[in-house]
Amino acid sequence: MKVTQQSVTSTFQAIQDEICLSLEQCDGKAAFHEDLWKREGGGGGRTRVIRDGNIFEKGGVNFSEVHGTCSPALKQQLDSHADSFFATGVSIVIHPKNPHVPIIHMNIRYFELSDGVCWFGGGIDLTPHFIDVNQAKQFHTGMKAVCDQFDTDYYPRFKKWADDYFFIPHRNETRGIGGIFFDHLGKGADSNKSIFDFTCAVGRTFAPLYTSLVNEKKALPFTSEQKDWQGLRRGRYVEFNLVHDRGTRFGLVSNGRTESILMSLPSHANWEYMHSVEENSPEEFTQSKLIKGIDWINA
Repeated sequence: MKVTQQSVTSTFQAIQDEICLSLEQCDGKAAFHEDLWKREGGGGGRTRVIRDGNIFEKGGVNFSEVHGTCSPALKQQLDSHADSFFATGVSIVIHPKNPHVPIIHMNIRYFELSDGVCWFGGGIDLTPHFIDVNQAKQFHTGMKAVCDQFDTDYYPRFKKWADDYFFIPHRNETRGIGGIFFDHLGKGADSNKSIFDFTCAVGRTFAPLYTSLVNEKKALPFTSEQKDWQGLRRGRYVEFNLVHDRGTRFGLVSNGRTESILMSLPSHANWEYMHSVEENSPEEFTQSKLIKGIDWINA
C-alpha cells in the first residue's frame, strides 16, 4: 500500500506535538514558542523554538510541508528531471546549557516528485561535548532496538551511513558519536507502508531516549573551562551544518524559511586558532573518539 501525502503530514504533525510536550516536561521551565509560516511558491510549516530553560539553552522542533516547482538547483540536488515536488518532515536540534548534556539532532522526512518517485529519509545522531562511553552504548542500543523491530540489517547499514554522513572532512573528524542515517528508502516502491512505519518509529524513539540521557547528566556541576570546550564543540557543529548538511542545502535552494532552516545553530559558539587539548584530559579522550567505525554497543 502506498501512503498518502495527507497521512504522512498528519502523522508527522502529531510526532512534533508529542516531542514538544516531552521536552517541555523534561526542562520544567521553558515552553516552545510557535511561528506559523507560509512559503512563497507553496506550503508552509510550524517552527517551534525553546530557549533559556532550566536545561535547554536553545532548540527547535520544526514541521514543514512544502511543494512547488523544481528549480534547476533543486533538480541538481535531487538528481531528478521532475517538474515539481512535495516534501514534508520534522527536524530537531537541541543545544543544552550543561556541557555534560549532549547535543542531539533528529530528522524524519518524505519526498514525492511529479514523476511518481517517492521516498523516506531520516535519522538521529548524538553529539556529546564530552563523550561518555556508557551513554554512547545506551544511545546506540536504543537505535539498534528501533531498527531491529523492522529489519536486523537496518542498524549496521544505517549506523555506517551515519558515520560517513556526519563527518567533517576538513577536520577529519566525525561530528559526534553518530547514530543512524537513512535516505531514499522505498524509492520507486509501490508499497512503502512498512518504511513509513519505521520512519515514524524513529521519530517516536527520540523523546524517551534523549530525555533519559538528559536526566542522567543535567545536575552535574561544570567549570568555565568546560563551557569553553562546549563552545568549541558547538563551533564544529556549526561548520558541519553550514558546509555539509543536506537539509540545510535543500532548505536554501528550495526557498525555504531561512529562520527555520538555521534554527539548528546554537546561540553561542567559539572558534580558537590552533587549539590543542591537554594530554590525558577528558577533552583529549573525546577528540580521540571522533572517528568512524566505533562499535559503541560493545565498547
